[in-house]
Amino acid sequence: FGRIGRLAFKVMLERQNIEVVAINDLTDPKTLGHLLKYDSVHGKFPGTIKVEDGKINVNGQTIQIFAERNPADLPWAAHSIDVVLECTGIFRDADGAGKHL
Repeated sequence: FGRIGRLAFKVMLERQNIEVVAINDLTDPKTLGHLLKYDSVHGKFPGTIKVEDGKINVNGQTIQIFAERNPADLPWAAHSIDVVLECTGIFRDADGAGKHL
């Protein structure tokens, strides 16, 4: 949930037809919430952000946080996830990104 992931997240929040269900990042949820709220380049996030029980609540929407190094271990199917944005820059080919499937 680095700079690109946070920018994509903010754009998706503005769309009525997109629901962000989960975020995968090795950083703890409290720090992720802080980074989202206080961006040194884009300024302070205007909405509400609460971190509780390993989840982030943004503008009343609860988002599950995962901390998996291996994308193959992520439970995307169990959460009915249709689209995954791979924003780490690590998995840049079909084999690497395909681990999310």
